[in-house]
Amino acid sequence: MIDWLRTNEADPPPLDVVVIGGGAAGIGVSVALKDAGLENFAILERFRVGSSFSLWPDETRFITPSFPTNSIGMLDLNAVALGVSPAFSLKTEHPTGKDFARHLQDIVAHCELPLQEQTNVLGVTKVDGEFRIEIESATDTESEKQCIRAKNVVWAAGEYQYPRLDGIHGSKHCRHTATIDRYADLDGDDFVIIGGYESGIDAAFHLASRGKRVTLLDSACPWESSTADPSIALSPFSLQRMNDDRFKALVSLQPNCEASVINRVKGAYDVIATNGHSFKTPIAPLLATGFVGSHPLVAELFDARDDGFPLLNENDESTRVPGMFLCGPAVRHDNHIFCFIYKYRQRFAVVAKAIATSLGLPAEQLELYRNWGMYLDDLSCCGEECVC
Repeated sequence: MIDWLRTNEADPPPLDVVVIGGGAAGIGVSVALKDAGLENFAILERFRVGSSFSLWPDETRFITPSFPTNSIGMLDLNAVALGVSPAFSLKTEHPTGKDFARHLQDIVAHCELPLQEQTNVLGVTKVDGEFRIEIESATDTESEKQCIRAKNVVWAAGEYQYPRLDGIHGSKHCRHTATIDRYADLDGDDFVIIGGYESGIDAAFHLASRGKRVTLLDSACPWESSTADPSIALSPFSLQRMNDDRFKALVSLQPNCEASVINRVKGAYDVIATNGHSFKTPIAPLLATGFVGSHPLVAELFDARDDGFPLLNENDESTRVPGMFLCGPAVRHDNHIFCFIYKYRQRFAVVAKAIATSLGLPAEQLELYRNWGMYLDDLSCCGEECVC
């Protein structure tokens, strides 16, 4: 247990903030909190900083390119804080998950953030105006349960540790792409992938690159989307990969083909779509169906939007429980989806400013975030489509 969680007091004073999650959102908002003048706060991470990124398949890379553009007043698309660039520190344009986890760990060390790893949050409640965060911290030899009190909580636990496994009858026969260590290790020559968005295209590309045949099913047709919103359309990185000769030769795209039933018959698999088509494969089908996110774990602390995501006020604060904030890919406002780093990082300063103001801190340094596209508190400028 590190120093800021050690105390001999029977009833220690509450922390100003507890940030739950040590990924891109948790580390990014923590830097903003420190820039806002907060000192009495803590970051709780269940495993190690960036662990969700470390679990990516070895071949998977960021679809957003990194470039060290700080010198001309533009922030690297994959940066989570001012003054840093993954491209500069990692010396790569499309980092792997393990690369980016290392980048986040470097930020923690450089900014001297108050981090507690190997700490599992068991529950969050608010009693008499204060939050109670029940935690279990593990060491090599033992675990310890403890209750931390806080005035505010920032839920930044992310989503990539919670793959979507339901919704298709027989999905128990499948393997989610989030559980794959290396595509190079997969045996077989004939694969079926369910889901044609980024992770589905990524899996198909790596398998085709190794001479594997792939049938890729999607309920829509994301590779032909006419929108410029990157939350809906495929990235240029993925579209470029789809033009690879091996991809075009070995990947059979099946648009408007929603998988409904997966049967296992005599050691093989039969994927049946709602349009009646059947796709047989000797290998367990791969699910590229996305993630359910961590926000359902604290659903009782938020009202819900019609789409099931947490309902937030203008400061990304719960409308049900004041002082409970959300950061990361689950943030939604009207039709705006903040699902990529360069999107949700624009809200870090909004959250930090709201918390600092509640504590009587001016947080003047946060105004610098506006100059770098990191302080989006006016959503009326969002939603413009590309015309060419």
